[in-house]
Parts: sequence; structure tokens; C-alpha cells
Amino acid sequence: MTVPIAIIGAGIAGLSAAQALQAAGQTVHIFDKGRGSGGRMASKPSDAGALDLGAQYFTARDRHFVEQVRQWFDQKTVEAWKPQLYNYRDGVLTPSPDEQIRWVGVPRMSAITRGMLGDLDVSFGCRITEVFRGQEYWHLQDAEGCSHGPFSRVVIAVPAPQATPLLAAAPKLAGIAAGVQMEPTWAVALGFAEPLNTQMQGCFVQNSPLDWLAQNRSKPGRDKRLDTWVLHATSHWSRQHIDLPKDQVIDQLWGEFAELIGCVVPAPTFSVAHRWLYARPAGNHEWGSLADPDQGVYACGDWCLSGRVEGAWLSGLHAAKRLLSHFD
Repeated sequence: MTVPIAIIGAGIAGLSAAQALQAAGQTVHIFDKGRGSGGRMASKPSDAGALDLGAQYFTARDRHFVEQVRQWFDQKTVEAWKPQLYNYRDGVLTPSPDEQIRWVGVPRMSAITRGMLGDLDVSFGCRITEVFRGQEYWHLQDAEGCSHGPFSRVVIAVPAPQATPLLAAAPKLAGIAAGVQMEPTWAVALGFAEPLNTQMQGCFVQNSPLDWLAQNRSKPGRDKRLDTWVLHATSHWSRQHIDLPKDQVIDQLWGEFAELIGCVVPAPTFSVAHRWLYARPAGNHEWGSLADPDQGVYACGDWCLSGRVEGAWLSGLHAAKRLLSHFD
């Protein structure tokens, strides 16, 4: 009997690990608490079309990831986004052109992870609450009390605060994960029936409750019915207002947006807010992934590296390589 490898988390790190393990001939089974893949790259369906409320774009620097992005481009799941970029600081809005290539999934960010799923075995809507070892193999327990297994190895690919309790059987790894601080982000989308009178399509914001804003429809393949804008609050503001009701979050960030954009901003015809409790790690690390190869437990995610989409993908690959190097 071939005993599969369990992967907890169907974000880009978990799927990167899964693809590498499957390519090496291993059998994997993925578990994710959500209804679909993507994690923070997931896109939210709405009356204004699919909205990228999490990761807005990504860049590619590492040669392995550059090659992966080329493959995604050939598969037509990513395209380059070339927005009219601006900076906003102390009440002054200035153009901020650069030569950086920014990639987005098409027709939504989640297209990337949906493409990565392929024929992988996945259980969605299954929140794993415990990882424990029997006499020989690993088993998982979900929030409904159901047990899953056996598994020969376990890869935990969720944000550090969620990974910590799942790593209870590997105390050293749990201690490392517990020391990782993840920052929250409030995200708001506003839709307008008529396009706003601005050239801006993306803006880096300083000294404001807002950190970033983007015209969602300016990205390739997006729904054009409404002029929809995605706003991200700073980690500091989000932390201070972590339990603010969504309608108040929308009102406050809409006000900040109207103040900085430099044109008339009417009441939106559509609005939605989403709270990312673990949007990004507070700092960068160089672990690649965490591993207890003797027990067969591994952890990966953007928090093990740069905090970027590229870091998440590389971390999953790193975990898979470490696992394969210790496989009997």
C-alpha cells in the first residue's frame, strides 16, 4: 500500500509542495478549510465580478520562480499588469512609473492556484485541528471530529499562528512558528457605476490609514461592468480597528480614498470589506521551510521567507525537496 503525504493548506505554498511531490512520484492529499484554493490569493465573487481582495500582484526574481511564471504565462493563467502608478504622501499625489514587471492571475488571482490543482486529491471545507502520530503513521482530525489517515508525512502550509497548534507533535518547530508575528489587513472594494475621473490605476500610500489602492478593472481579463477599486489599509490601522464592523471600515476607508484620489468620488453602488487576520509576516526570514525529518513533519509558507507570493511558492518547493531528500 502506498501511504500518501498530507498537505494542510491549498494556498500557493501548499500547492507548490504538492506539485513537486507529485512530480517526484509521491501521492498527496490536500486539506483546506476554504471552499476553494488560493489562500490569500483567493478572489471573492461579487455582484461586481471577481475581486482580488488579497494579493494584488506579484513579481518574480528567483530564477526558479521566473521559469514557473513563464509556464503560467504559456498556460494563459497569468499576464503582465502595467498600471499607471502613483505615490501619495502628505497630501501630494505624484506619478510613480517604474520598469518592474507585475504579474496577475487571469481572469482573477485565484486562476493560478486553480490551475495548480490539476488532478491533485483535495478535500475543501475541511478544517484540520489536530495532527497526531499513531504507532507508525500520521493522522489528522478535523473540526467535525472526523479522523483522516494514515499518512507517511505531513506538510503544514498555513500562516504561522494557524500552524503553531498543528505542530504540537514537533515542539521545536511549533516554538519557531509561535515566534512569527503576522500582520492583519482590512481590504475594501468599492464599485462605481461611472468611471472615476482619474488616470491612476494603482497607488502606494504613505502617512495614511491606507497603504495601497488599485483599480481592479485595469488588470487584464477583469470584469468591466463597474469601476471597482480595491483599498488595503495599513497593518497599523488594521490592528487598531481589527474588530470594527465592516460597514464602518468601508465608510472610513472610502473617506480616505475620496480625499487622496484628486477627483469627485460619489457614493459607491457596491461595497464589500474583508479582514485578513494574517495578511503578511511582520519580518522576513531565511528558513526556506521548517522540518523535523525524523518525525516527518514539515512547515512552509510565505512566513518562512520573504512574505511575497514568490516566497510562498519557493517555500513550498523547499519543503518538498527536504522531504524527498529524507524519504526512505
